[in-house]
Amino acid sequence: MTRLKVALIQMRVVDKKEENLKKAAAMIGKAAEMGVELAVLPEMFNCPYQNDKFPLYAEKEGGPSWEKLAGLALEHRLFLVGGSVPELDEQGLVYNTSYVFDNQGRQIAKHRKMHLFDIAVEGGQSFQESAVLSAGNAVTVFDTPYGKMGVLICYDFRFPELSRLMVQRGAKLIIVPAAFNMTTGPLHWELLFRARAVDNQVYTLGAAPARDWSAHYVSYGNSIIVDPWGGIVSRLGEEEDLLVADLDLTVVEKVRRELPLLNHIRKDVYQLKEL
Repeated sequence: MTRLKVALIQMRVVDKKEENLKKAAAMIGKAAEMGVELAVLPEMFNCPYQNDKFPLYAEKEGGPSWEKLAGLALEHRLFLVGGSVPELDEQGLVYNTSYVFDNQGRQIAKHRKMHLFDIAVEGGQSFQESAVLSAGNAVTVFDTPYGKMGVLICYDFRFPELSRLMVQRGAKLIIVPAAFNMTTGPLHWELLFRARAVDNQVYTLGAAPARDWSAHYVSYGNSIIVDPWGGIVSRLGEEEDLLVADLDLTVVEKVRRELPLLNHIRKDVYQLKEL
């Protein structure tokens, strides 16, 4: 398949899981009515982005949020990247986890955020995910009828090695549920999505929560889609909305053929160690 209609769900996240799930369902339903084949939710879409909330909202794989996502993918016959949710494992550890479902409601991938967001910007944002969350260690690439896709979560995107490993495994799209903030977002958000798209000659898709100035952690919003040439296909602002675009997947091979930088990697000089 050479074309793919996608929707990034930029929703406002509140302090009630049931309301967040209901909002996600409504927006995915609206996207389905528009003929969308792949929908993407934002990072921690069912939970406020706060360390004290993650353990309270955490569910085991197969729990209520997982079941809701699987049901929505099946109901609307679309592929669904379920943003991310707090996942509780059998040992009691909590992960920032993205579940991916096919259009039959079957889980086809699972990514646990690899790089935990521990920062302290003087006069700006401070956060320490590692105080509560554990880190994953897998490069997550999955097959679809549209080609291979990679999924990573927010801070993971700052590490170019991970995106390159996904491309080496065949990814033509890199999907990023994320929640950049008002310190990092204005300067780094667009820059990173365009840079990763150009470096790897892929589409990059970033789905963020809508901005809520009353929240403990304020999301930058600005969900974005960038093409393999580095051009912005479409972008939102701060408000709750759907970002819908029809992607021409043949552009990936066209760009790679005309500017074959992936063939020019000097593996005799530098190489990435597989994770």
